[in-house]
Amino acid sequence: MIDWRRAAPAMALLGWLAAGCATRAEIPAPMPRAEPTDVGMSQEGLARVDSIIEAAIADSAAPGAALAVGRHGRLVRLRGFGRLDWREDAGAVTDSSIWDLASVSKVVGATTAIMLLVEDGKVDLDAPVSNYLPRFGDGGKEAVTVWQLLLHRGGLPAWLPLWQEAEGRDDYFRMIGSTELIYAPGDSMVYSDLGFISLGFIVEAVTGQGLDEFLERRTFGPLGMRDTGYNPDTSLKPRIALTEIDTVFRNVHVHGVVHDENAYALGGVSGHAGLFSSARDLSVFAQMMLDGGVQRWCPDGEATCAASENPVRVTDAESIARFTRRYHSASRRGLGWDKPNGRASSGDYLTYSAFGHTGFTGTSIWIDPGLDLFVVLLTNRVNPTRANQKHIPLRRAVHDAVAQSITDVNVSKRSGATSH
Repeated sequence: MIDWRRAAPAMALLGWLAAGCATRAEIPAPMPRAEPTDVGMSQEGLARVDSIIEAAIADSAAPGAALAVGRHGRLVRLRGFGRLDWREDAGAVTDSSIWDLASVSKVVGATTAIMLLVEDGKVDLDAPVSNYLPRFGDGGKEAVTVWQLLLHRGGLPAWLPLWQEAEGRDDYFRMIGSTELIYAPGDSMVYSDLGFISLGFIVEAVTGQGLDEFLERRTFGPLGMRDTGYNPDTSLKPRIALTEIDTVFRNVHVHGVVHDENAYALGGVSGHAGLFSSARDLSVFAQMMLDGGVQRWCPDGEATCAASENPVRVTDAESIARFTRRYHSASRRGLGWDKPNGRASSGDYLTYSAFGHTGFTGTSIWIDPGLDLFVVLLTNRVNPTRANQKHIPLRRAVHDAVAQSITDVNVSKRSGATSH
């Protein structure tokens, strides 16, 4: 598991030294900030975004929220709203509050890991999953490919309550292996947690490492994402947003452990859920994706410093383009990533080049190369109950208001976008 003590500066330095960094100067600097007008955005427009979030919290959409907005390589918003819990004495949300990302783990975690392994030549997207996980081929799944799992077109059920029966990772592996398909691979799109659990198992089988260890070594560590990982240390609980009051499985108010039952039963590390992070860290990840897989800002704080002596490269622009494009007219999916379509959480004004994902707990990340923009919105809307759906209009309203605050290019509603 990740040593979350690296969140403390001294331990962070030790972690970097262990990874091969010689000096503190090699630890990536935080993203530079800018006034909205410096990056073609309206201060009044972004103030409206703040008001939308504050009104939603007042309307009980969630106890709190964190927002990060970046454009042209600089942050124009990085702040918290409300509190980590509904209790009056709960801590205030900050840009470094830590959130259970739920299914945002699918893209920041598992999809990124698979993308890196494809680049390494260790995973073939067109290969059957059973090439890497032989038992996966049971139940008529021998023809299902890695590509199809990423597109949610592998024929697997959307979800099964495996946590009610499975005991440990081997048991999960056996039960998914014996699960029969509900449709022919490639015929339909059914969003499937089981497919992404399997993708996490592929990463572990190919690398001989845990998914958490691989991502820490190849992505989170190099980018200096000190608040990001699985199974956060209990010392970080004061910074972690509480999620649901679980009356079915654990019978506690879930705090500091993954909300998703299957991920919890898997030990907190899974391809479909389990990742924790902050708005500050996810802004670093989003900007890396906009910059073609490279961290382009310099230790002195200058933005878009592509000529840095030792830039941090996580992936390449071709891989990002391959994984984030739309592949089927009947589906809004890229490889792992979601795409704008209809009433998607992206709202109506992000461009068709945008890609993003949401999480069941109330989290979302959207990255738009067409507008050179990213928006990270993190909430704990499942606190105290998953019945709360007020986060759905909140997400769309925030993304629309952010896009409409852009002043240096004409931003218009996508063709085919629906009204609120």
